Amino acid sequence: MDSASLDNQQARKRIVIAGGGLVGALCACIMGRKGHQVDVYESRPDPRSEREQALAQGRSINLALSARGRAALARAGLEDTVISQAIPMRGRMIHSANGSKKAILYDPNTEQCIYSVSRQFLNEILLSEAEKNPNVSLHFSHKLVESKVDKGVVTFRNNENIVPTEVEIESDLIIGADGAHSALRQAMLKRPMTNFSQMYIDHAYMELRIPAKENGQHAMDTHYLHIWPRNEFMLIALPNLDGSFTATLFMPIPIFGELQSAEEVEAFFTREFPDAIRVIGKELLIKDFLSSRPSHLISVKCNPLNAGKGVLVGDAAHAMVPFYGQGMNAGFEDILILDNIFDIYKHEPVEKVLTRFSQSRVPNAHAICELALYNYVEMRCLVNQSVFILRRFLDYRLHKYFGKKWTPLYNNVTFSLTPYSECIQHKKWQDQVMSKVKYASWTVLSFTTLSALIFWKDFVQTRVHDALQLVSMK
Repeated sequence: MDSASLDNQQARKRIVIAGGGLVGALCACIMGRKGHQVDVYESRPDPRSEREQALAQGRSINLALSARGRAALARAGLEDTVISQAIPMRGRMIHSANGSKKAILYDPNTEQCIYSVSRQFLNEILLSEAEKNPNVSLHFSHKLVESKVDKGVVTFRNNENIVPTEVEIESDLIIGADGAHSALRQAMLKRPMTNFSQMYIDHAYMELRIPAKENGQHAMDTHYLHIWPRNEFMLIALPNLDGSFTATLFMPIPIFGELQSAEEVEAFFTREFPDAIRVIGKELLIKDFLSSRPSHLISVKCNPLNAGKGVLVGDAAHAMVPFYGQGMNAGFEDILILDNIFDIYKHEPVEKVLTRFSQSRVPNAHAICELALYNYVEMRCLVNQSVFILRRFLDYRLHKYFGKKWTPLYNNVTFSLTPYSECIQHKKWQDQVMSKVKYASWTVLSFTTLSALIFWKDFVQTRVHDALQLVSMK
């Protein structure tokens, strides 16, 4: 879609986007292409500057791009550009404590994959693309300080100058893409009947580096998401284009606190991740670990997502732990759905359209937040359990024979645009079917076993009786 898609009945809007991260920048691209006047206000400096690029390392987890994110990028005309700079990951490579490895494909039937992409690269691409549009203006170092969502008025403090100044903007639509600690959400929470919850899990993460080999090649299998599951904690690694991997250690906060010296770090990694320490290198590992601090993990839910002319998207609406790889994808899908709803209900006032968006999105936002928490248990623990492996084998066998009628949960979430809440309902139905099959199987097995025991008992009694008769006759 582009500016030509605006007709006489769909007036050109003045849109203010709070937040110039991934979701805000994508929103600017899509809304700008539609012909709206878009102003993006980001509290941080321009991430494309040399100083910000130097500071970027260690601040974020690498991204996994899948179907929902790709659909939104396609709407912005950027899917092919991003995919060309991403690395396909066909599945998980599981590293055991004894050094052995096994590959688990994401989709053994049709071989679909997800893509490893750099957060810094993607943010730069989206901002630069948005900036190409004459309808879009970017404003960095502008912090949101006041919101009057009923009137569509917001005030930002410009921190670029030695003496900060404030600028007030009136708009038709305010989009809050300003992250998990959203300032726009804080303003909306002052209104009655706005529900909000946040939860920090008692695990944290730390980003580490696995350098490329001397020949510039990857030190491990390139096209996999590598996982070292250790029940209570785990290490993961995603490939980068320069031959390196971005590794992330997820672990209970108290265990991080126990690793304060080079000797403690080396002993821990030697015991838990012996093959990882070999590809990271002892010196680099100790340097990166002891110079970094663990970052916390938060899950946020909000309902409704709108108030007046304001609406929340991305982490501002539904920050989630990163274990399903859907944080960015869900945020991008927010923009896709918001754009669709504005197209469908173009005759309605902005306030009513935003209510429709919220009613549509809240159940799915809550669903993916819950799925993300569950997937941490799967990744660090369940992947090594025989019951999980058997169930996964059966799911993909049934998927091969029955197609969409039996789609595994991971495929539904990652490789389709099926609403997240429907993905969960479909999984519950599958569990019920499996439970009935298991019950029926046990019933048949029990009946067969009982019948065999009764037959054997009768057979033994008959033979004993015959033997006793023969003895008595003699």
